[in-house]
Amino acid sequence: MRPWNFSAGPSTLPLEVLQQAAAEMTDWGGSGMSVMEMSHRGKYYMQIRDEAEADLRELLGVSDDFAVLFMQAGATAQNALVPLNLIGRNGSGKADYLLSGSWSNKSYKEAVRYGDIAVAASSGEETELDGGRYAPWTWFPAVDTWRVRPDSAYVHLCSNETIGGVEFMDWPDLAELGAPGVPLVIDASSHILSRPFDFSRAGMVYAGAQKNAGPAGVTLVIVRRDLIGHASPACPSALDYANVSQADSMFNTPPTYAIYVAGLVFKWLKKLGGVEAIERENIAKADLLYGYLEQSDFYSNPVHRPVRSRMNVPFVLADESLNSTFLAESEQAGLLALKGHKLVGGMRASIYNAMPLAGVQALVDFMRDFEKRHG
Repeated sequence: MRPWNFSAGPSTLPLEVLQQAAAEMTDWGGSGMSVMEMSHRGKYYMQIRDEAEADLRELLGVSDDFAVLFMQAGATAQNALVPLNLIGRNGSGKADYLLSGSWSNKSYKEAVRYGDIAVAASSGEETELDGGRYAPWTWFPAVDTWRVRPDSAYVHLCSNETIGGVEFMDWPDLAELGAPGVPLVIDASSHILSRPFDFSRAGMVYAGAQKNAGPAGVTLVIVRRDLIGHASPACPSALDYANVSQADSMFNTPPTYAIYVAGLVFKWLKKLGGVEAIERENIAKADLLYGYLEQSDFYSNPVHRPVRSRMNVPFVLADESLNSTFLAESEQAGLLALKGHKLVGGMRASIYNAMPLAGVQALVDFMRDFEKRHG
């Protein structure tokens, strides 16, 4: 049996997908070619790309009001491409950012290079909630505290903070905040395809593939068509959403193999029953792990309960001197990549779509045994 890989990304892929990619490595569909060798404009690859887009649209319920783009350079590049493409759409040069952890902070720090960027709300301070004290970046600002300028070109939020383990899905109607018509731009990199999304509340959703959608190398950009076509003159032509959309993501050579594997992941998800089915599985996995953490005095999770991520579960040991022992023994037990991010410390279990319930059960069993031996 393969070890259980809890890496935050690039992360575990479905074994079925890996096996199919391996079987098709030297000859895809009787073409006599590997996908890596195909012309991106040839009939074989066009079939792969078109099916990937159609399947992604079906899984997420994306209408034709949105363009679906397969881009390069990762979600990090979108920190620059979002303002370069969108901040000029209404002439204000303004955008507002929600700060909820490391990734939204990176997005904000990049965006300030391109316009009048303001902080709509931040969880960067310690706060008291529900009778408890929460450290910075372990909670999410309530929507009624957001300060959104009505003439902003967009509002940006990261809906799942991979490092801190904070997930936010209550996407608001910004009209209720006095900003009708201001679109939400959402970095959903670490929970795309893990649950249904309400695109009626979004102007744009983007996500690096290497958590739930495939291997590193392709970034999913789903953007409302009326928002594109306003790129700054400084925006490179190959990174202008309008050009990429008009060329069906082939303005230049796309990351062909990464899109192919992502397409296999989409078909795997469809066979399971789509995002509604995988959400039920993800809830069961999260409930199992958080449930164990809740009843333990040996381990704890620092995140405010209503915004605990289903995908990324940070936890700490009461006795931090046991950290290295925990990591060594867990790896020996076939539980990989549990070390927490250097900015947070402790441990982190990323339990994305491809991690089955059995893997989470194996982790909980190990944690229980470790607690008995060292607690």
